[in-house]
Amino acid sequence: MDMKILVVGGGGREHAIARALARNTKTEIYSVMARRNPGICCLAKKVFPAKETEIHKIVAFAKEESLNYAFIGPEAPLETGIVDALEAVGISCIGPTKAAARLETDKAFCREMMEQHHIDGCPKYRVFHNPSEAIDFIQDHDGDLAVKPIGLTGGKGVKIMGEQVDREGAIRYVKSVNGGLVLEERLIGEEFTLQAFVDGTHIIPMPLVQDHKRAYDGDTGPNTGGMGSYTMPDHSLPFVTKSDYTKALDIMKSVVAAMGRTGQPYNGILYGQFMNTSTGPKVIEFNARLGDPEAMNVLSLLTSDLSEIVRSIADGSLSASQVVFEPKATVCKYLVPDGYPDSPHAGDIIQVPEQDKALLYYANIEEQGGNLVTLTSRTLAFVGKGDTLEEAEMVAESAASSVKGKVRHRRDVGTRKLLDQRIAHMKELR
Repeated sequence: MDMKILVVGGGGREHAIARALARNTKTEIYSVMARRNPGICCLAKKVFPAKETEIHKIVAFAKEESLNYAFIGPEAPLETGIVDALEAVGISCIGPTKAAARLETDKAFCREMMEQHHIDGCPKYRVFHNPSEAIDFIQDHDGDLAVKPIGLTGGKGVKIMGEQVDREGAIRYVKSVNGGLVLEERLIGEEFTLQAFVDGTHIIPMPLVQDHKRAYDGDTGPNTGGMGSYTMPDHSLPFVTKSDYTKALDIMKSVVAAMGRTGQPYNGILYGQFMNTSTGPKVIEFNARLGDPEAMNVLSLLTSDLSEIVRSIADGSLSASQVVFEPKATVCKYLVPDGYPDSPHAGDIIQVPEQDKALLYYANIEEQGGNLVTLTSRTLAFVGKGDTLEEAEMVAESAASSVKGKVRHRRDVGTRKLLDQRIAHMKELR
């Protein structure tokens, strides 16, 4: 049976989802996005221009087109309840309900759920709904903290004492936040991402990825949505042991089981962001969708049929045999507009030469008068694949460096030098 699948969102992650779905020639792709992503437009049978949080409009479009499934890309529509609304009219979704999505959208819920169900990997934390009480705690606390607004912040809202801000800076940040906060012990180690397909019961992992949040080479500058990421040919990372990996996956399995026991079954994608510490993996956060850029790494390696995975998630029959990834390395490098992230400049024309090796994923970019024009967020990304990390990095770097115009990228993402620093840091901690 032909499948009609709605892809919600218009960024690089959603371009990667659409491209993976399009490998099945019997799948018809429909798109909802606020701005017309040129890559998605080329793949979609029909594009409906709307904000991803305009739920009633999206439901009406999906009903009118008699769509079978929806793959939810970003977190904002999950928080708004898009899955509940679509499933109420018979459209199965790759994405959790509003209640289950609180794993990402409500940091206090996530920590309290982990504590209540005795799930491993939860750092020491305190929840504050009164900013003055949070400030008192910071002033009296001996040691550094992670300061986290309870709600969504687009990957840019966490402030780390001892790294990004001092004690006074943390207090100023608390005063600027609208809403509650979670204060956590500062975790020291190396971050890694484990993403998985979940059908409510079964959880099938994807290759490990490491993202690079800092804006500039050498892990300097402010945090961003992610400047690039890489995977290794064995789908692990050299600073993550088998025991570390097993523990991280067991944590995610425990979370899915706990959500099911509490009547909030979890379906779609579960993204675990971990800090590998001297005592093993600790949970930085969970996301209720694929990462961006991490989606581009893993979906570029997926050799099995994503459309069939969608069907299996929807009917609860997901199995490991359905999910196969190439044994190759990937390196993803994001190009961003001048001034990103603090004061990005939009409206600049860029030229993107044809690429025969790297995979190109469009993100926050538009076609205007036959030209590609930057907007205010990350512009486009290239993914290089190779038998080794070095080979994949060379492909990605060659493509990224060929783009003409007022954009830049981190040249050190996926380099052996940066990876060796990660390995050395982990050895030092242990």
